[in-house]
Amino acid sequence: MSADFRIRTATPSDVPLILRLIRALAVYEKMEDRVVATEDLLNEWIFEKRIANVMIAEANGSAVGFALWFHNFSTFLGRGGIWLEDLYVEPEYRGRGIGKQLLAHLAAYAVEHGCGRLEWCCLDWNEPSIRFYRSLGAESMDEWTTYRLSGETLTTLATQCKDA
Repeated sequence: MSADFRIRTATPSDVPLILRLIRALAVYEKMEDRVVATEDLLNEWIFEKRIANVMIAEANGSAVGFALWFHNFSTFLGRGGIWLEDLYVEPEYRGRGIGKQLLAHLAAYAVEHGCGRLEWCCLDWNEPSIRFYRSLGAESMDEWTTYRLSGETLTTLATQCKDA
């Protein structure tokens, strides 16, 4: 890894920084209007409930990227895995190996903890990221379609829950 950047685990004092990077990612993905996260929510779910984890990439002492991830489980493998929710590097720092090091650190964690997979999604229009992931040997899972329930549809389905 280049001496001008490092990867570290986020701490609760990084919450404002994490939110800033999430907003920057949302702008890049043309989804800035969808960010409803707040510092309080991030602190609660990442540091109090420990549902997610964050690595911060710093260059010359300033945060320039992050990876946010959590554990999942593969029934076919019978073991846990890692789901990478977000990977982001500021545009002016791309091409320097920072994104690769964020993924390498996450892969090392997965291997160290016996995880069977490291998975993530990528927007189909994001050709630079697709090329980057393929250069690492990542395989696209084209036969799978992601489905989502959220907001009102999630609440509506939840109200249909019956006790057995």
